[in-house]
Amino acid sequence: MTAIQIRPAVLEDLVPLRKLMFSYIVDFYKSKKPESDKVEELIQHLLDHHTDGKQFVAETEDGTLAGFATLYYSFSTTRVKKIAILNDLFVDSSFRGAGLGEELFQYVLAYTKKEGFAYMSWQTAADNKPAQALYSKMGGKNINHEWIHYEIEHN
Repeated sequence: MTAIQIRPAVLEDLVPLRKLMFSYIVDFYKSKKPESDKVEELIQHLLDHHTDGKQFVAETEDGTLAGFATLYYSFSTTRVKKIAILNDLFVDSSFRGAGLGEELFQYVLAYTKKEGFAYMSWQTAADNKPAQALYSKMGGKNINHEWIHYEIEHN
């Protein structure tokens, strides 16, 4: 595999990052394709509002984006500290199998530790066995037995 640099996303990443996000949303999770401008607005929002979250990209030597990770920020009242939610971790199919997902995960985990977050949490689909294997390997623990996750969807 070619050398990869993991770094925070910048404005110049907008178009290739949007393409990766479409692949993640539509191809990987089989969700409805969002409007292109809405995806760009999300990327731009995170670039402009660093207190809301941050995106990171994995870039090859030739400038190709091979993957991305998205952190959103919140707070823990019981810990009285910021927390980070790893909402997305995605590697393009042509770059899978070489440890890039692990590198991206380690990078964002180190970032959250360095920045003083109380913890980083995440979820994955029940049928996403490769992701579950990665997260277990990284030391993640399924704490679903402690809390029940609810949501109300607004269509």
